[in-house]
Amino acid sequence: MSVEVERKFLWNADTLKTLEKIGVAVTQCQFHDKYFDNPQFDLTLADTWLREREGRWELKCPTLFERTAKSNVAGELCTRYKEITNLSEIQLKVKEVIKDYEDGERGPSLQEEDAWLQRFQLVCFAEFTTIRRSFVFEEEGVRVDLDQADFGYSVGEIEVLVPEGGDVKSALGRIERTAQKLGLTGNQRIRGKMDVFLERNLPEHYAKLLREHVL
Repeated sequence: MSVEVERKFLWNADTLKTLEKIGVAVTQCQFHDKYFDNPQFDLTLADTWLREREGRWELKCPTLFERTAKSNVAGELCTRYKEITNLSEIQLKVKEVIKDYEDGERGPSLQEEDAWLQRFQLVCFAEFTTIRRSFVFEEEGVRVDLDQADFGYSVGEIEVLVPEGGDVKSALGRIERTAQKLGLTGNQRIRGKMDVFLERNLPEHYAKLLREHVL
């Protein structure tokens, strides 16, 4: 299991030119994301995000981190999430977060394909397609993604993956150095694709997340 340390930024044609000069282009791809929660929004209100991307399940949930890692501007601009990709571990985490679910001998087994979604009353509440260009700074172990979502929002991500319990402070330093190479300025956290999608398409859900200080 790894922790995703990430800083988002707004990008334009000049950002792409800079990356093409100083980074190594890895891929350009397109993918479709579907996000799931129950009718009470138990997962997202716990800042836990269940996603199916091109047939693969992923779950992101909050992680504890060092107080010093958030005591400077670099730390404030970054998010940190545990990233779980093993389906059995995802199901266990969902069970931990959602207390009210169908149980008993007649309930669907966690091992049955897609039946576990019914057990937890999970339904798709958001889906969109993204075109992504990716670059790698090998000396820093940093990946930079430039995303264009099909609902009209573009955002970049500077990302470092560290093992759970690993050196988050070091990851923040590498992200900050990469941001400087890209000429990024400002100390305001940039919203991700999901934030903007919810605000535009699901305002009631978005408002609940704001009230709970998830977004």
